[in-house]
Amino acid sequence: MFDYSSKLISVDQALDLVRDGDNITVGLGANEPPAFLGNLHHIADRVNDVTITNCLPTAPGEYLSEENVRKAFRIDCWFATPPLRKLWGTGRVSFIPNHLHLAGSKRNAHRPSRIMISLASMPEADGRTRFACGNTYEERIGSAADLRILEISPNAPHCPGQNYLDWDSIDYVIASEARPGTIPSATPTARDLAIGRTIADLVDDGDCIQVGIGGIPNAVCGYLSEKKDLGIHTEMMTTGIMDLMRAGVITGARKQVDVGKTVFAFALGSAEMYEFIDDNPDCLTGRGEEVNNPYLIARNDNQVSINTTIEVDLTGQCCSESIGTQQISGTGGQSDTATGAQRSRNGRSIIALYSTVEKADRTTGEVEVISKIVPTLRPGAAVSLSRNDVDWVVTEYGAVSLRGTTIAERVALLISIAHPDFREGLYADAVRCGYIAVAPSVARAGS
Repeated sequence: MFDYSSKLISVDQALDLVRDGDNITVGLGANEPPAFLGNLHHIADRVNDVTITNCLPTAPGEYLSEENVRKAFRIDCWFATPPLRKLWGTGRVSFIPNHLHLAGSKRNAHRPSRIMISLASMPEADGRTRFACGNTYEERIGSAADLRILEISPNAPHCPGQNYLDWDSIDYVIASEARPGTIPSATPTARDLAIGRTIADLVDDGDCIQVGIGGIPNAVCGYLSEKKDLGIHTEMMTTGIMDLMRAGVITGARKQVDVGKTVFAFALGSAEMYEFIDDNPDCLTGRGEEVNNPYLIARNDNQVSINTTIEVDLTGQCCSESIGTQQISGTGGQSDTATGAQRSRNGRSIIALYSTVEKADRTTGEVEVISKIVPTLRPGAAVSLSRNDVDWVVTEYGAVSLRGTTIAERVALLISIAHPDFREGLYADAVRCGYIAVAPSVARAGS
């Protein structure tokens, strides 16, 4: 029988454990410890250069104010979000390039954490305590940390899977009433719906799916309601996946691995979804290093990865995380899932994007429409998915498969799904870049 009270400390006692120069890694997204982070700013006058390493922060906290960051804290992040982007100019926030399945092990190799702290559910009878909403890197980071602290709440979901620490591996626990952080669900636009319809048409009954969040993924999930016996092997459990499970569309019956189970590394979405995964035998949380390992993803036949991007160049390079040099999100598991799906028997990787975006001039306020299919990526843009790994690309103007194609073939295919207003210019750019020798209209005139 484990002794819960023997490791119980208050939030203030946990904060007293923080030292100058510490690296503290907190759980991903909904695993962030709200009571700890909500009070972290109280020690800003006592500590110096404390690094908080995080991913997809959801818990509010005054420690993220510019004053407190400049005074006491550094933020190292695996995914840039709006609160962090506001702090770029301080020089106290920096992005960690990564593939999600290697995030924990590579961070440990570079800079092990002194403290790992995560939100967790109530302990089981033997003391085994589960991370609240996933195990993307929490267990791996904890394996190299000096201190493993869990903020335990009866309001945190208890989901089956490889997502726990045994009682002997836990150093301290904080009793909390916190609920996991939520994110709003985007309402699909007309373009989202057009893209979602096209993507759903590329999915067959019985396929195993990876899908994320946002307007396009939500539209995809809406159209997938027409399918049968879908499986799920995904980095992220979403509200859209929950809806498809409730509708009986997702059964996992045709999977080769974890048959009948919806497998994910972390859950992030609505409070309703957290209630849904709580003690749900159809859900299985896995370690991020395994769930997102491309070779393990490929064990299921007909694996389909569905991701979005910011811009695609005419050779197929995808930038999904920055606007030029400005980091706005992260690679996440895009490369993991895209390459894993293509290793799967009859697997497919799908990258979706709008054909255009409106950009306002900061000086004049004038709005310019620009193409998101471009001759070359912007200077400094991160290549999130290399042109060697791109497969299907989808816009509201259709879908094209780039698998096995030449650069010249890609030029024609990608321009065919660009906005019509930009196609002629893109052909001219392709000639200028040396991708093709002559634009099709010139070739026809001289034939």
